[in-house]
Amino acid sequence: MGMKVRIGVGPIPIGGPEPDVGPGLAELVDELEAHHVDSVWLSDLVSNRHSADPLIGLAYAAGRTERLKLGTGVLVLPGRNPALVASQLAGLAAVAPGRVLPAFGVRPAQAADRTMFPVPEGRRGDVFEEALAVVRALLTAPVVTHHGEFFHLDEASVGPLPAKPLDLWLGGRLPIGMRRLGRLGDGWLGSFVTPEEAAVCRQQIERAAADAGRQIEEDHYGTNLLVVPDGDDPAGLDLARLRARARRPDLEPERLVCRGWAAARDEVRRFVEVGLTKFVVRPATAVASRRHFLDQLTTELLPLQT
Repeated sequence: MGMKVRIGVGPIPIGGPEPDVGPGLAELVDELEAHHVDSVWLSDLVSNRHSADPLIGLAYAAGRTERLKLGTGVLVLPGRNPALVASQLAGLAAVAPGRVLPAFGVRPAQAADRTMFPVPEGRRGDVFEEALAVVRALLTAPVVTHHGEFFHLDEASVGPLPAKPLDLWLGGRLPIGMRRLGRLGDGWLGSFVTPEEAAVCRQQIERAAADAGRQIEEDHYGTNLLVVPDGDDPAGLDLARLRARARRPDLEPERLVCRGWAAARDEVRRFVEVGLTKFVVRPATAVASRRHFLDQLTTELLPLQT
């Protein structure tokens, strides 16, 4: 049986004065449900005043939708209490069974957020690994006792436990992160990577998983995809290039930003060829209308789903 290609959507900022988080989020999830988009992925951007906490936003989305899958893209774990994260995920899974897609990251995407997730100096990766173990244990066992270097739990529990264990996806692209994912994660959600780099990342994950006696499901590999829609203001393309260069100064921005829907289709196919099947599509800059963007996405990209 072939791998399932699925296309979800991240936040869709609109130009001009941004609406309040509530109305803006309501419009986003309502339009995604109406357009039969597979999933929504909310970013963890604490210092962005136009962005809701992803777990709160997904709980809100769960109450407004019936089939839309709900992903964190990605939730910063070090600096958060993993027991509370597990409790929130268990509650979300109870409200929206079978629809919760948690993905975790080690570091905040925005420099302004880094002091908001304090961990011991130089130990962020170690804290992440232990926190992930605590989250997984609490989501799969009725009672958990854990005494580690950073977290201590005695007969702790959250609930109700998901009927089916949640797959815990990880972000990142560096080799150390890919080795960690192979040992500890259930799937990969990349960002700011080329298809060629994604192929290498998948190979690194598979080797690390094999070394740990594990196996990642073959269709549990995905990435974010930045698109500048056809007819967009040229200034928007310039801004998208600047943002891409800021995240990956080692690459030409054109390698990371799809200029138009035809380029986006070609890029999806290239990623599928190297083994990625899950995509989170985001406009590279603000758009004039969420509905218009989703109308285009429905016509141009959703037919690529299998």
